[in-house]
Amino acid sequence: MSITSAEIASQPTVWAQALLEQDRSAFGLAGERVLFLGCGTSAFVAESLAVLRERAGLGETDAAYASEWTPGRRYDRVVAITRSGSTSEVLAALALVDAGTPTAAITAVTHEAVHALVDSTLVLGFADEESVVQTRFPSALLILARQAYGYDVTGVSEAAAAAIAEPLGIEVADFDHFVYLGSGWTYGLAQEAALKVREAAQAWSESYPLLDYRHGPIAVAHPGSLVWIFGAVEPDLIADIEATGATVRSDASDPLVQLVQAQRLAVALAESRGLDPDKPRHLTRSVILP
Repeated sequence: MSITSAEIASQPTVWAQALLEQDRSAFGLAGERVLFLGCGTSAFVAESLAVLRERAGLGETDAAYASEWTPGRRYDRVVAITRSGSTSEVLAALALVDAGTPTAAITAVTHEAVHALVDSTLVLGFADEESVVQTRFPSALLILARQAYGYDVTGVSEAAAAAIAEPLGIEVADFDHFVYLGSGWTYGLAQEAALKVREAAQAWSESYPLLDYRHGPIAVAHPGSLVWIFGAVEPDLIADIEATGATVRSDASDPLVQLVQAQRLAVALAESRGLDPDKPRHLTRSVILP
């Protein structure tokens, strides 16, 4: 078993531990105007957190790519998400935050560069990973945030464990094109699922907001396409996609459970192509620039 596969399988246990974390301040206090920053996977998590927090009525919340953000709007708290604590663009963005604005970092490590740049940190060390490809750190962060924001996550860890114990149920070799769709906070999950396929399996993958898929991207759907939908979807969209010959995967599972299954698919696809998911091409654990 690859290291990545083992870390994917560990998620139910890691999630249960995450839910015991008592310090929730890094997710923003009620009424604060918050900005979440990240790169890659962490940027997608930031987008999901922003939607979850605003929909919970806890305050205006923005998300931004650390590599693209420039100061302008006023925030009560800026939160950087960085598993490694050393991502160059995240460090550069934090250096631009207005003096006096409280800052925090959510990371998987201690004693890294980010700790010297923020006022407080939430370290999910138990969710750290050996893999370059992130799986359990972002998912642990998301389930903790959902609980912190008042969403019911009862039974999600158990549901993930049950799903992992069963065969994936997809013949990955049947497909040459993988599309992930989501709405609201699950659009971040769709982007993350597509990234896993690109990182681990070097395969053609895309992600779009759910209802926007019909506005152009559906044109390349074909019998070799697998279109995976996170969360609820209307039957008419499924029918439109299936009319192209594509296969649609949609179920009533919690979206984080679906993300675990999407991670499993990425690893299965990599292995079917003779690739090692622990050694993704051109990637390192952290992007550190000169």
